[in-house]
Amino acid sequence: MATTCLVVMGVSGSGKSTVAERLAARLGWPFTEGDDLHPEANIAKMSAGVPLTDADREPWLRIIRDRIGEDAAAGRSTVVTCSALRRAYRDVLREAAARVRFVHLHGSHALIAERLGHRAGHFMPQALLDSQFAALEPLAADEDGITVDVADTPDVIADEVMEFLAR
Repeated sequence: MATTCLVVMGVSGSGKSTVAERLAARLGWPFTEGDDLHPEANIAKMSAGVPLTDADREPWLRIIRDRIGEDAAAGRSTVVTCSALRRAYRDVLREAAARVRFVHLHGSHALIAERLGHRAGHFMPQALLDSQFAALEPLAADEDGITVDVADTPDVIADEVMEFLAR
């Protein structure tokens, strides 16, 4: 069976890390936190409340793509978090030598803004949420993935994703 990378995507505060950790545990696959792979310049920019440009994101997306490829070359299927807001970003990730599938965590602006308001210790400020929603291009019908509502609990979301993967 070909190696698979499950990319848990969505705007900041949608629950990517929480859901990805649950999925990795259920699948027995390693988990990579995409935010940990950002170049320092990106973190500094976001921490200052400045949205990233496509040029800023490009090296980060290549790092994630290469990590997916390294895991695939070692025969490991993985779970990775990455905002992957635009199709062009997802296209970069799909260049990896693995089957790349997406889990788009979708929720209302109000719900996610509320969650961000309660989150501490993350470099992404709530002020950048509008720019993320503006950039977001939902999964298209021809993209390998599922969109799930983040209003559900992380365990219910993980159940839904596991059912999708079993189909």
